[in-house]
Amino acid sequence: MGRFIVLLGIVLAAIWLLRRALARAEGDSAPAERAGAELVSCARCGLHLPRPEARAAEGRLYCSEEHARLGPARP
Repeated sequence: MGRFIVLLGIVLAAIWLLRRALARAEGDSAPAERAGAELVSCARCGLHLPRPEARAAEGRLYCSEEHARLGPARP
């Protein structure tokens, strides 16, 4: 019985380490793709975001469809 518990613990630890390594490998690819993306500022709230994720409206860039609909912030 004791050997079974130890073996089960080793198998569970191996699965945990494997899943952790796979998640880390997947997570590393996304920032590398966006690393070269230019950051732009939302005309409404000032949030900085990668240019490919920004919404363009009336010659300005926004962080969301709602902010594009509302237009630029008033000073």
